[in-house]
Amino acid sequence: MSLVPREAFVPEGREGVAYADGPLSIGHGQTISQPYMVARMTECLALSELGWPWTEAPPALLDVGTGSGYQAAVLAQCGARVTSIERDPELAERARERLAAQGYAVKVVVGDGSLGYPPDAPYAGIVVAAGAPRVPEPLIEQLADGGRLVVPVGGGRSQRLNIVRRVGSERETRTADACVFVPLVGQHGHQE
Repeated sequence: MSLVPREAFVPEGREGVAYADGPLSIGHGQTISQPYMVARMTECLALSELGWPWTEAPPALLDVGTGSGYQAAVLAQCGARVTSIERDPELAERARERLAAQGYAVKVVVGDGSLGYPPDAPYAGIVVAAGAPRVPEPLIEQLADGGRLVVPVGGGRSQRLNIVRRVGSERETRTADACVFVPLVGQHGHQE
């Protein structure tokens, strides 16, 4: 994370508080997650169990809720092939520009993140930067065997990180930190 310039992913004029450990508004009712939560969610992917640092082809990871592009940049800095999905076209375009300006080759697409992005599946890991009412089934279906999904689950201001690991046709789920995220809006999320 120390190699990713967080100040490049916050709104202009907010660079001085880029490293404050709290979420920052990026407009459109969205936020850039606090640095701790980005680190924690990345840690929950357990990239080292996937072979990081990569000796073979890097795994595909999906970032749901692109926002400013910061989480995608952190995942790309780890050497993964990252696809990021954002439902707001304007935020997606801004993130695409920021990521490119910093040299990150992240594929940013516009769509319903609760449905994932099947064209690039299966994913070794999926990180969701929005709170879902339940674990979205399409995201589990897009996990590779042994892959992990990290998603905040709950309502309002009462969510917990869920880490779901796919093992064949089975899944192992555990809960971690309490957290608060904006709602995951979509077919398998909250309704607008």
